[in-house]
Amino acid sequence: MNVQDVIDGILRAEGDEYTNDPADSGGPTKYGITLETLQDSRTVECTADDVRRLGEDEARSIYLARYYAGPRLELIAEYSEQVTAEVMDTGVNIGMRRAVRLLQRALNALNDGGQHYEDLKEDGRMGPATAGALADYLEHRGAEGEKALFVLLNCLQGAYYVDLVERRRKDERFMYGWLRHRIASQVLA
Repeated sequence: MNVQDVIDGILRAEGDEYTNDPADSGGPTKYGITLETLQDSRTVECTADDVRRLGEDEARSIYLARYYAGPRLELIAEYSEQVTAEVMDTGVNIGMRRAVRLLQRALNALNDGGQHYEDLKEDGRMGPATAGALADYLEHRGAEGEKALFVLLNCLQGAYYVDLVERRRKDERFMYGWLRHRIASQVLA
């Protein structure tokens, strides 16, 4: 798997413009990197100006460390580049823990009553059990199953957005963009 290709796609979806929309809960953002993410990455206090000056190379490093290596996506990359890229992209937008939890939930839903692997604890942590379940699922279902899992992951992400806008009405203005950039562009590609 070429994780840099995945990061390229994320950067295309996020864009390279600095934004600081008061309605956006993420606050100051550039390359999809929020002020909070930048501070966590640099481990120092940052300002909106630091986000504005963020370079693409640093954004790429943050994506690699925080959304691939940190959550241990290499454990699933050997089984499915498509699923790994989807989990990573989802994590950028809704948080890695939640993205991994969606994968675990999807694998549990596709487990045919526990016939193929044990149900996973939906804890949002990538580990050998989640990787093993993915491997077992793909061994049983093959390429068609990989596509079905990919679609289910996008469905769950879309459902998350609907729940979010129902809880936080201010986010309704972002719903179409989330669907366009994070769901439709993935499923229809």
